[in-house]
Amino acid sequence: MRTVDETSAGGLVVDATGASAALIGRLDRRGRLLWSLPKGHLEEGETAEQAAVREVEEETGIIASVRAFLGSIDYWFVAEDRRIHKTVHHYLLRAHGGELSDEDVEVTEVAWVPLGELDSRLAYADERRLVRRAAQILEESA
Repeated sequence: MRTVDETSAGGLVVDATGASAALIGRLDRRGRLLWSLPKGHLEEGETAEQAAVREVEEETGIIASVRAFLGSIDYWFVAEDRRIHKTVHHYLLRAHGGELSDEDVEVTEVAWVPLGELDSRLAYADERRLVRRAAQILEESA
């Protein structure tokens, strides 16, 4: 089986008040709605920060700017005839425009979720850890 490396970027985008974050919901293979942070592949010549801003806008409709680097998550999975090693770079972003929208075909739902509810809403433990780091950054900058 062929091994491929893939890189994506995205992050936690908070509203102007810093009270809520935009999450995306996608259906898994069993039809369950799983909530996660918006993210996607880097395009040719794009930095991880640029990709994070673009993916947040594409998947949520929110225009945001990067505030801080939160960390990277890497994992392995098999798709078709390939074994994929994926690295996702996550950033803390602040919303400054746009309107929440689920028009992206890869996204089933989008929602503003209070920061205090993210731990119970997010499907993935690695993303919950990044959110806790973001909360520390937000507290320090308040």
